[in-house]
Amino acid sequence: MNIGNISTAMVTPFQQDGTIDYLATEKLIEHLLSTGTESLVVCGTTGESPTLSTDEKLALIKFVVEKVNKRVPVIAGTGSNNTAASIELSKKAEALRVDAIMIVTPYYNKPNQKGMLAHFEAIAKEIALPVVVYNIPSRSVVNLEPETVIALSKIPNIQIVKEASGSLDQMTKILSETDNDFRVYSGDDSLTLPLLAIGGSGVISVASHIVGSDMKDMVQAFHAGDHAKASKIHQLILPVIKGLFVHPNPVTVKYALSKIGINVGTLRLPLVEMGEREKIEFDNIWNDYMENK
Repeated sequence: MNIGNISTAMVTPFQQDGTIDYLATEKLIEHLLSTGTESLVVCGTTGESPTLSTDEKLALIKFVVEKVNKRVPVIAGTGSNNTAASIELSKKAEALRVDAIMIVTPYYNKPNQKGMLAHFEAIAKEIALPVVVYNIPSRSVVNLEPETVIALSKIPNIQIVKEASGSLDQMTKILSETDNDFRVYSGDDSLTLPLLAIGGSGVISVASHIVGSDMKDMVQAFHAGDHAKASKIHQLILPVIKGLFVHPNPVTVKYALSKIGINVGTLRLPLVEMGEREKIEFDNIWNDYMENK
């Protein structure tokens, strides 16, 4: 499956009363597609999926699929730490005509490698859609080891891993021991360029909400062999990327979007908005970025 070089894990806009803001969602989709995003992830953790009900997830997935209208692939986050529930939601997302599903490593349960292998196998065999496996040890407390990813890559519809372990060594092992059509994407924006250099396919990004055009230029420069230009863009956007993750995701990116005229509203508890001092700290990073562009 081709999801492009830059996929955006989309935030979920909320109105002041906490309900999903569909008008803002449509505006956000158009913004992302005009600034380099080549596929969208809806109902991922950046979309505050733990706070969305099943009905809300299905309604949002349906809305995004309809508004995107096949312009780019739409990937639905349907994973949880409950295998049966993940299967049920994946089937419902498939019926809504998403292009793929993303399944996160089971959090809190702390399964071993055998348990995680069985979890992903059980979900993949119940649907026909391509599956993106999402490894994020910092949130799920378990690391999907390279050997397990390599084993999962033998399952025909498991086609991509989103690697947020932060380990280029781990990503290299996966790349070297899987077939050429298996794709490795970074789940860390700051590792996009390094991952491209070792043979990865791109990034499933948060920063692309606000620096998507620069990320697109960086990727294009890399593929054109202009590594000096790619490096300069990487250096330019890195402080912004770091600034986005000082606070729990997506707290800062929602604030940052408001600075570029994309109002995505509030957060759902247990996430809370940044304080004024914290906003000023990000403003300083953003102003430096804008001055150096």
